[in-house]
Amino acid sequence: MINERQDEVIEEFEMFEDWMDKYEYLISLGKELPLIDESKKTEENIIKGCQSRVWLAADLNDSKIQFTADSDAIITKGIISLMIRVLTDSSPKEIMETELYFIDKVGLKEHLSPTRSNGLVSMVKQIKMYAIAYSLKV
Repeated sequence: MINERQDEVIEEFEMFEDWMDKYEYLISLGKELPLIDESKKTEENIIKGCQSRVWLAADLNDSKIQFTADSDAIITKGIISLMIRVLTDSSPKEIMETELYFIDKVGLKEHLSPTRSNGLVSMVKQIKMYAIAYSLKV
């Protein structure tokens, strides 16, 4: 399931020829990100290592993790929305075992500034940490 979603994202990014269009697409994805509950915008839900403020919350429902997020930076918000789209509604085990190949295939890492790239690594790390924590409860 996760790999199917990764493949969808790769296909969508292939529709765009240049990176300006891909950034526009990322921004539009960020605008579509469902709003995180204000009560989840806490210090403990902030992803450490991101230059901008990014909140990521996770809940376990029926052995699947649901992620919600927000950011104060529009491109970062698009990036976290991609991560959520690919990984939400998956089991902790699936998330822990999946290689997130879409990040490299769409060229995200190489087209982000070093600070945003570090932030992306921090997002992935935080998502995997939630998966590890919830795997102990399933």
